[in-house]
Amino acid sequence: QVQLVESGGGLVQAGGSLRLSCAASGSVFSFDTMGWYRQAPGKLRELVATITSVGTTNYADSVKGRFGISRDNAKNTVYLQMNGLKPEDTAVYYCNVLRYSYVWGRGTQVTVSS
Repeated sequence: QVQLVESGGGLVQAGGSLRLSCAASGSVFSFDTMGWYRQAPGKLRELVATITSVGTTNYADSVKGRFGISRDNAKNTVYLQMNGLKPEDTAVYYCNVLRYSYVWGRGTQVTVSS
């Protein structure tokens, strides 16, 4: 019903920036709330940011002021702009659709070196 493909991860130095993209296909609409999650080795998957159909955003305290979530409904794509990256941001990043919370893509690896 829905497919999610994350991209844009990579290896960056502390203080650097990356922009992640999530292309959604299938039964995903502009009214769907979407979010970015991340999971570091040995840790639980955590919510990073969400964006509603009207553009309301929420962020985890750990990324507030550094990350920005946005969406392009015409392209069925959600983005995560990550600035001022820190080593503790290292994780596999996933996107998700609220109505399809059980569906995950393969994620994209973000590694931040000291």
